[in-house]
Amino acid sequence: MSDRAPLLLMAAGGTGGHMFPAQSLAEHMLRQGWRVKLSTDARGARYTGGFPHSIEIEQIKSATFARGGPLAKAMVPFRIAGGVMGASAAMLRDKPDVVVGFGGYPSIPALSAARLLGVPAMVHEQNGVLGRVNRAFAKRVAKVACGTWPTEMPEGVEAEHVGNPVRAAVLERAGAAYIPPGDYPMSILVIGGSQGARIMSDIVPPAIAALPPEVLRNIRVSHQARDEDGDRVAQFYAEHGIDADVQPFFTDVPTRISEAQLVISRAGASSVADISVIGRPSILVPFAAATGDHQTANARGLKEAGATILIPESKLSVETMTAEIARVLDNPAGALQMAAAALSCAVPDATERLAALVDTLAQKGDRV
Repeated sequence: MSDRAPLLLMAAGGTGGHMFPAQSLAEHMLRQGWRVKLSTDARGARYTGGFPHSIEIEQIKSATFARGGPLAKAMVPFRIAGGVMGASAAMLRDKPDVVVGFGGYPSIPALSAARLLGVPAMVHEQNGVLGRVNRAFAKRVAKVACGTWPTEMPEGVEAEHVGNPVRAAVLERAGAAYIPPGDYPMSILVIGGSQGARIMSDIVPPAIAALPPEVLRNIRVSHQARDEDGDRVAQFYAEHGIDADVQPFFTDVPTRISEAQLVISRAGASSVADISVIGRPSILVPFAAATGDHQTANARGLKEAGATILIPESKLSVETMTAEIARVLDNPAGALQMAAAALSCAVPDATERLAALVDTLAQKGDRV
C-alpha cells in the first residue's frame, strides 16, 4: 500500500441491524489510522447520527423487489445498474483498499463495483440465516464473516465466526453487575425492532398488568412503541398504575439494558448481541415474518445456554407472557444464572475479529 492512510468502504442497508455493526467497525478502524467511507441509502442515513464525524457518508441509489407496485419492481434492475455505475465511478476516484458489505439492498452497488474493479471485498452477515444480498455475494467475495454461529452457507463457501460488533456504548457496559429480582424497584425493558413492534404493544402491557400486586408495585417499565401505538400504550400503563416510560426510540438502550432485571425483545442480531455482551435475562419473541426465520436462529445460542425464554409468535398470548415474566422475577437465583449464561454467549471482541479480517484482505490485496 502507498503512504496514504488506507481507505475502508463500508456498504450497509437501511436498518439498525446492518448499521450498528458498521458503526462499530468504523469507530475501530478510525482508531487504527484508517479512513472510512459509508455507502448507504436514505433509510440507512437515518442511523448515522452516532457515527464518527470524520466518516464520509455517501447516499447511493439502490432498490428492492420487496416493496412497490409492478412499475416500481420493473425499474429495480435499472436503478441498481445506475447505483453500480455510480459506485464504480466513486471507487475509481477514491481507490478503497477493502470493501465490506453488511447486507441489505443498498450494499449491492458497492459490492458489485468491487467485483468489477477487482477491489478486495468481504461481507458480514449478522443473522443466523444469510440475507438475500449476502447470499448472492457469498461466492463472489474473498471472505464471509458471520455474527451468529452456526450460519448455513452455500455449498463451497467457508465462513469465519467473528460475532456481531456492538457499539462503544454497549462495550462500556459489558458484564455490568446484575442485580437479581427482589422486593425492591425492578426494571423491565421492552424493545422490538428499530421502531418497536405492534405485537409487543398489544401483549406486553396487559401481561405486566396481570402480575401479582406485590410484584407490580416494584416494577417500572421502559417500552419502545411505534408512534401510532405510543399513546394507547402509555395510557394503558397509566390507567393500571404502572410506572412506564414509553418512547418510539430510545437513544440510551445500552444503559436501559444494563439497568434492567429483564429484557423483553425481538431477536434481531444486534439486540441479541447487546443482551449477551451486557449479560441480562431475556424473553425473546422472534419476528415470524423474518426471512428464513432468521430471528429464531439468532436466539438459538441464548436458548441453548439457558439465558433466554423463547416464545414463538404463534404461541404468544397475554397469559403466556405473564407466566414467563413471573418465572424470571420470582426466581432471583435463576435470573442470576440466566444473566451469567447470556454473558457466556457474548463475543465482546467481535469488532477486533472483523477488523483483523479487513487488515488481512488489505495486506494480501486479495482479488475477488
